[in-house]
Amino acid sequence: MNVYGGVAFLDVAKLARHRGLDTARFENLLMKQKTVALPCEDAVSYGVNAAAPIVDGLSPAEQGRIEMLVTCTESGIDFAKSLSTYLHHHLGLHRNCRLFELKNACYSGVAGLQMAVQFVLSQTSPGAKALVVATDLSRLILSADEQSNLKGDWAFTEPSGGSGAVAMLVSECPHVFEVDVGANGYYGYEVMDACRPFPDGDAGDADLSLLSYLDCLENAYLGYQERVANVDYATTFSYLAFHTPFGGMVKGAHRMMMRKNTKADAATVQADFERRVAPGMIYCQRVGNIMGASTALSLASTIDHGSFTEPRRIGCFSYGSGCCSEFFSGIVTAEGQRRLRQLAIARHLDQRYELSLEQYEAILRGTDAVRFGVRNHRLDAGLMREARSAVAGSRRLFLKEIKDYHREYEWVS
Repeated sequence: MNVYGGVAFLDVAKLARHRGLDTARFENLLMKQKTVALPCEDAVSYGVNAAAPIVDGLSPAEQGRIEMLVTCTESGIDFAKSLSTYLHHHLGLHRNCRLFELKNACYSGVAGLQMAVQFVLSQTSPGAKALVVATDLSRLILSADEQSNLKGDWAFTEPSGGSGAVAMLVSECPHVFEVDVGANGYYGYEVMDACRPFPDGDAGDADLSLLSYLDCLENAYLGYQERVANVDYATTFSYLAFHTPFGGMVKGAHRMMMRKNTKADAATVQADFERRVAPGMIYCQRVGNIMGASTALSLASTIDHGSFTEPRRIGCFSYGSGCCSEFFSGIVTAEGQRRLRQLAIARHLDQRYELSLEQYEAILRGTDAVRFGVRNHRLDAGLMREARSAVAGSRRLFLKEIKDYHREYEWVS
């Protein structure tokens, strides 16, 4: 697996002060940075940049065995054409490959992963691989009045909304994360907690979303418990990776599970959170909520920052508004951690350019030009040149032009 967190970020504490948010309430988010999508970045470029290092590391024969490419997103650029077609082209994959897209809010990435796992387990094409790419972005496109009125409760969603992608190559020979086959609990129902009623904006009820998240965590775990013998929330999993809208939500969810399943006191809960959950929040705190890719981002952070001197089990929870959820698990070894660390995710995040608040607000004003449904637009190569220069020397894909609705990209080194 690999994580791509864009080329630019914003210090969200500075944003909170700029918006005049309540300091104590903001600190409960447990957020530090958010990746900000430049106009030349979208769900396609993020997805390709996440997957390219994985694909480039394969032999031509291995690349040819990628027989399914699934994109998982709520940030699509067309109501019909799948992002997977763009990714397939720019990654140079073999044409004998299934290409399709999944949408189910923030659950989409795990839905795609589980579909890929089942494809490999079916052995209908022995030795085949599936490439799953969860890619999402928060691109605020606001009128001038809306930009000047980013106040009140709504403004608390702005610091947590990030952008990025996670790519996962699934095969019968897992090196990084060995999925526990059949160890799944899932739970879902209809609820209007959060949605995207139009392509470039979100709506919903934050309190209802929190309650639904907690309800699904408890019941998805109970579903897992029914299928796996002798499961104990406190001892079965060395680490826990959560879908992370913001860190405070995860901390509260883990506290609920510890109290209900172990009757632990506050000090024990806090110590357990720091030991088993906090490693998975490190990248999430630097990238923000990347929706369908968030659980995978937490998993990657756990693997990079945990201790795997011996094989250890990670419990994973995914939640998607609307809603559907899943609790599953897998094993990570020292070799898995070594392989993931070779991709230097932390170094990539360190290389990003820090936007000033003035640059950030200029991006808010300028992204209307590349919004959903734009027919023709050529990107200004000089726009945000400082941010693009920060990653000079690293091969990245950027959006170049939209021509008669078709998005055209270019590789830049």
